[in-house]
Amino acid sequence: MRTSTLKLLFILLLPLFAQAQTQSEVIPLWKNGAPGFENRKDIPEQAKDYWVRSINNPSVTAFLPSKEKANGCAVIVAPGGGFRELVYNAEGKQAAEFFNSIGVAAFVLKYRLPGEEDSPYTPENVRQDAYRAIRLVRSRAEEFQIDPNRIGMLGFSAGGAVVMMVAFDNGDGDPKAPDLIDRINGRPNFQMMVYPGGKVPEKITSDAPPAFLICANDDEYGCDKVTMELLQKFRDAKVPVEAILLSKGKHAFNMGDRSTLKTINTWPQRMVDWMSDSRFLKP
Repeated sequence: MRTSTLKLLFILLLPLFAQAQTQSEVIPLWKNGAPGFENRKDIPEQAKDYWVRSINNPSVTAFLPSKEKANGCAVIVAPGGGFRELVYNAEGKQAAEFFNSIGVAAFVLKYRLPGEEDSPYTPENVRQDAYRAIRLVRSRAEEFQIDPNRIGMLGFSAGGAVVMMVAFDNGDGDPKAPDLIDRINGRPNFQMMVYPGGKVPEKITSDAPPAFLICANDDEYGCDKVTMELLQKFRDAKVPVEAILLSKGKHAFNMGDRSTLKTINTWPQRMVDWMSDSRFLKP
């Protein structure tokens, strides 16, 4: 009888345990909405299946590891979706939960989408969102118990283009900005791009953040070419870079769990190895 009671108690408590492991907090990038678009702040998002659309109040969703595992590293995750939508679950939430499992705090960025039909937004608005996300997280480093000098950014597909928008400038804030967050440096300390899309800058300077790149050789959107171009420019600039070109896998293999290919299944571990070797996981 006692065993049956304990089993029943476990079954009843299981959803609570699961909820505790996936607790998250949505943090708007601006309290009153994005500058110049404050009147769109309350337009609701649309979400279905794997995607989220209609981002009018850009935000980060914080996923924090347990205190026992936390190592002080943080990653801002930019999902892909061709700037028409965000592949939020497979390239956002799932990535964040993976980072939590290795003690890394994760912040999934919902950036505005200039590729949506009738969108009023431009790529410059996306860049503004990305900078603001890094500055916001860095401004609350003590609260999140993270090292402000170990904040990286991970981008999938179009999210890789978002990373490129902020990784190659110095990221300096405006020292006279009335909003103190806008005075903080907005450049990531390291960058990770998975089948990145977008335009590679003409030149990468030697002070660019260290980089991890991965893509499949048979990527049907040409992201393999973007990856190889980035690799060569990182090497020319003598920026520390690790690049993996998988023979197969195509585009949008996400966190690797949906593929039958072993190299795709295990690719996140290659990223962890690089983060560890680069000492981003150590206080």
